[in-house]
Amino acid sequence: MKIAQKSIKFLLIAAVTFFTSIGYATESDKKHDNQNDGGRVNTKAEVEAYILHHIKDSHDFSLFSYTSDANERVHVGFPLPIILWTSEGLVTFMSSEFHHNDDGHVIVEKNGLKFAKIHSKIYELDKEAATVSFDETHHATNAHKVLDFSITKSVVGILLIGFLLIFWFSRLAKQYKTKQVPTGFARVLEPLVLYVRDEIARPNIGDKHYRRFTGYLLTVFFFIWVLNLVGLTPLGFNVTGQLAVTGCLAIFTLVIYTFSGNKGYWMHMIWMPGVPVLIRPVLAIIELAGALVIKPFSLLVRLFANISAGHIVVMSLIAIMFTLKESLGVVGATGLSLVLSFFITLIEVLVAFLQAYIFTMLSALFIGMAVADHSEAH
Repeated sequence: MKIAQKSIKFLLIAAVTFFTSIGYATESDKKHDNQNDGGRVNTKAEVEAYILHHIKDSHDFSLFSYTSDANERVHVGFPLPIILWTSEGLVTFMSSEFHHNDDGHVIVEKNGLKFAKIHSKIYELDKEAATVSFDETHHATNAHKVLDFSITKSVVGILLIGFLLIFWFSRLAKQYKTKQVPTGFARVLEPLVLYVRDEIARPNIGDKHYRRFTGYLLTVFFFIWVLNLVGLTPLGFNVTGQLAVTGCLAIFTLVIYTFSGNKGYWMHMIWMPGVPVLIRPVLAIIELAGALVIKPFSLLVRLFANISAGHIVVMSLIAIMFTLKESLGVVGATGLSLVLSFFITLIEVLVAFLQAYIFTMLSALFIGMAVADHSEAH
């Protein structure tokens, strides 16, 4: 009962913090609104643009948009900090100053510099420029990209899920110190922890070394799984559908198995025993490419592609109610959209777990290959 009360208290505090800044739309926001950032979506081209915008990262957190009685678009959400390293050093401001504009028409002036946001990238204008000029391919000709360290929507998702996992597992660890059997939500976490330890870490890494890497595997599994599930909610997170995130996770696994590899692992990779000497350099190149490039690349692409594809399919099915309303009618298009998107979403729940399992399994397999006892016979 005490744990439940503390959990409710924690969630209430998080909710108050999360929604404190909601509803920050202004008249300037409405003026500079565009279709790619929450405008009306009716045509096929608008649907495709909206889907592509949805799977990208964002500098602000928009929960939803609606049309007011005055026929103006209003965004509900909250701004996020923009942190830039420019030609004049560090510059910070809030994303609300861009007024949801993403085509470079809104210019933000800070510290004597001018900035514009174009296709989710922030550009610094040249000193003499007042507006952004584009060439025939819509590339800025009088502005350049800056180093962007902003707190984006994906970063908010990472921090939120990170704090949530710390909260859950700190509770689970405390219960193990005082009780033989966990209670509450910890009873849901315990079998999953045992599953990762006994069915993924131990069989693939071996009884001798698995304890060293179980913590990392548990972190990766729950981090990916929970983020995948949150990505199916109306919050609109697509964290594991960002190449930067999946690439970072793949690099973690690469660093771990590279620096944990024993002498036998490197000898089999660089100067493979049991094969003709002339072939060994060729095999060494292949093995090094596999370990340093192909393995991490397969990790990052598999997770990124499956999660992004799932979001695109679900949103495409939801869009049926707009694209087919003329041929099927409003009721028919809406009904078909709801049925198809519901079943695909159920499949996506399974995919969310499956992708976390596959990433963790492959990471354990690669680590196990690096720390295994190699011999001439093997």
